[in-house]
Amino acid sequence: MSTFPETDPAGDNSPCLFRCEGITQKYQDETVVEGIRVELPAGGIISLLGPSGVGKTTLFNILAGVDRPSGGQVFLLGEDITGVSGRVSYMLQKDLLLEYRTVLDNVILPLLIKGKKKKEARSLAAEFFPQFGLSGYEKKYPRELSGGMRQRAALLRTCMMRNPVILLDEPFSALDAITRRQMQDWFCGIASAMGFSTLFITHDVEEALLLSDRVYVLTGKPGKITADFAIRPGRPRDHSFPVSPGFGEQKQLILEAIGL
Repeated sequence: MSTFPETDPAGDNSPCLFRCEGITQKYQDETVVEGIRVELPAGGIISLLGPSGVGKTTLFNILAGVDRPSGGQVFLLGEDITGVSGRVSYMLQKDLLLEYRTVLDNVILPLLIKGKKKKEARSLAAEFFPQFGLSGYEKKYPRELSGGMRQRAALLRTCMMRNPVILLDEPFSALDAITRRQMQDWFCGIASAMGFSTLFITHDVEEALLLSDRVYVLTGKPGKITADFAIRPGRPRDHSFPVSPGFGEQKQLILEAIGL
């Protein structure tokens, strides 16, 4: 099985791989987010959860290095990477697959950008198609894929950056409920198997609970971290978790933290 760089499964004592401290962003006279601090342990999955308009996307762009904050810093393995793009991988809500390129040639784009020859890039990327449930679709075009398969292809393309941290902005929000649940289950398995360290942006409480080791609640104007929850039991979780009393209790606590 092909893998990305290995990390230990996240736990209470896992080392901090990626973090931000004191992140504040102002546009003209408006402060959008203020004093944000989050930590992502090696091999972990955390979620930033909050209602629409609270600054989640603003924070996402800062963590991805697309924007530089008005204040605060972003660290990867202790190195200050504030405002530096390309050090973490990120995927937006839409899959943004290029319709005129085959699935394989969509996936290899990060490798081509890094200077790999097309033949070598195709060979490297093709090794991961079985793990992502895409075997036999290398020469298909995006229009020939289901919504879930498009998201898998987009995620594999994101992973081809070979960075230790992946930021995902509501990657399953456009899918129907059944496909979305299937993708959530699949992602938890692939993340564990391949050692991703992942930060999710979401406004879905149940998705945050299902996927995460820890949930940070972002509320207010300007957006601030007003609560955070270590989710129990730890991953991997069995299929009874969504209907367990513990799931309902933790969901209620998070809803109360959001103000619902």
